[in-house]
Amino acid sequence: MTGAAAGEADAAAGASGASGTTGASDVVTVSPFDRFYGLEIVSLGDGVAEARLETSAHHSQPTGVVHGGVYCAIAEAIASEGTNHAVGPSGRIGFGMSNSTNFLRSAPVPGVLVARAEALHRGRSTWVWDVTIGDESGTVRYAVTRMVIAVRDRPA
Repeated sequence: MTGAAAGEADAAAGASGASGTTGASDVVTVSPFDRFYGLEIVSLGDGVAEARLETSAHHSQPTGVVHGGVYCAIAEAIASEGTNHAVGPSGRIGFGMSNSTNFLRSAPVPGVLVARAEALHRGRSTWVWDVTIGDESGTVRYAVTRMVIAVRDRPA
């Protein structure tokens, strides 16, 4: 993410009442780690989250394709953010509990990854999400993930 894009993400987070911190009244929407590798949270809604990542050489493995850890990080980020968007206002927070990512095909570098997460279960103590990561056209799928997010009271 460019400095301008990071600033836009921060501005959007501020407009929604979120600051990326974990204060008692904040809803977490931008983590420093996600900002570091360039993830852009595109939308957060009722049980749906979407994100985008422009890949470059620092996202690749030696073979020139996107590193598998990038897909795992994206999936955990948007499932956590989607959960936090819903449970944060009530003083709760979501933490990644299980990440099962299956790689379907390699994504080229440079390129753009688009991720969409859908909540399958919204429980009191856990949420379960399906995450699909593909290309901008929506015709190619690179990875699919089942994420389980633990929901707990926000630490004091």
